[in-house]
Amino acid sequence: MIHVLSSTPSILNQYIAEIRDVEIQRDTMRFRKNLERMGIIFATSISRHLTYEAKEVITPLGIANVPVLQEYPVLATILRAGLPFHQGFLDFFDKSENAFISAFRKHRKDGSFSINLEYSSVADIESKTVILSDTMVASGSSMVLAYRELLAHGKPKHTHIAAIVASTEGLEYVKKHLSRESVTIWIGVVDEELTAQSFIVPGLGDAGDLAYGIKH
Repeated sequence: MIHVLSSTPSILNQYIAEIRDVEIQRDTMRFRKNLERMGIIFATSISRHLTYEAKEVITPLGIANVPVLQEYPVLATILRAGLPFHQGFLDFFDKSENAFISAFRKHRKDGSFSINLEYSSVADIESKTVILSDTMVASGSSMVLAYRELLAHGKPKHTHIAAIVASTEGLEYVKKHLSRESVTIWIGVVDEELTAQSFIVPGLGDAGDLAYGIKH
């Protein structure tokens, strides 16, 4: 199942507009903060699809029956662009364990590139719900490789994949390669164009550079 959150009017669209805006992008702190805010919005949406159990809570005046999370999801992200978005999820699911996967584009002289994974730190995910997030899904290769890396550490009960901006091509790639998996996909907005260099248009540029500075 795929959820495109921008299809329903909400404050999320305001934040998407701001992270796209070339003038607002100059304020790196605001850019990171907007990614965090969207992480909270995504977390709220995903939380409606998790499992809850009744709990008796003693108040100063009596007892209240409250549905609480049966188990917190494991939060996973792809370094480095995914970190601010991930922080929004962690602010919301503040008792969650975490997983981090390092992925990067290895460019060739002919202009092509491959996606390489060089590091992962993964909490126990066996039979648990996992939320795997990244700011963008361009070609979709990084997200699929990251998911496969998670599976090397255990078999989740269900995985929610979350990204703020996705290309149509990248979204189709993820759907195709994870069609037999227990996966739900959450996207902020879908852009039609993906360039030969796998940049989303109109997109927003390089999210990692905008959040943390240009890499060399």
